[in-house]
Amino acid sequence: MAKLFEGRSRAGRDPRLPPGQYDVGGGWPVLTAEPTPRVERDAWTFRVDGLVDAARTWSWADVQRLAATTWRGDIHCVTTWSKLDTAFTGVDLDVLLDEVGVSPSATHVVAWSSTGYTTNLPLAEVRGGKAFLVWEHEGQPLPREHGGPVRMLVPHLYFWKSTKWVSGLRLLDHDEPGFWETRGYHELGDPWREQRYDGD
Repeated sequence: MAKLFEGRSRAGRDPRLPPGQYDVGGGWPVLTAEPTPRVERDAWTFRVDGLVDAARTWSWADVQRLAATTWRGDIHCVTTWSKLDTAFTGVDLDVLLDEVGVSPSATHVVAWSSTGYTTNLPLAEVRGGKAFLVWEHEGQPLPREHGGPVRMLVPHLYFWKSTKWVSGLRLLDHDEPGFWETRGYHELGDPWREQRYDGD
């Protein structure tokens, strides 16, 4: 794959910026691989299945009854923009995974959206308070163009891993590359190691 993303000068860089990234400031670019769907809260569901003790599907009302948490920090897109010191509110994925009971044989997850988009992650990258389902940004409902009503948030990895309009998570005993990973993107996507493309 041709390397399309180029960073800006590193002179005077904010230390919160990973290599090759720039601060987008108050903006938040909208980038999607597919047309933006309209997913109504009352129709939205989230399913966790695969290598679990008991697969389960949550509704919007179900997740609203869970203990919400607010994460504040920096997010980074593989297209080189970063958004610093921003806040999302939702539920820690550990809460949902604990409810279904994760099989000891599970090593990876595949997240999917209502559009059919998928992305893969090692299970260790979504456990331990590293990943969330979020429905608010800066105290406001998550905009539809940014994945509302609910998206994944995996802030320590490039943002293509934070699936918009997320509908489910499947636990597997093997890796299963998703939409961008089958098109040459890195399997993990750590911004601090500039893991943009396969082989980085």
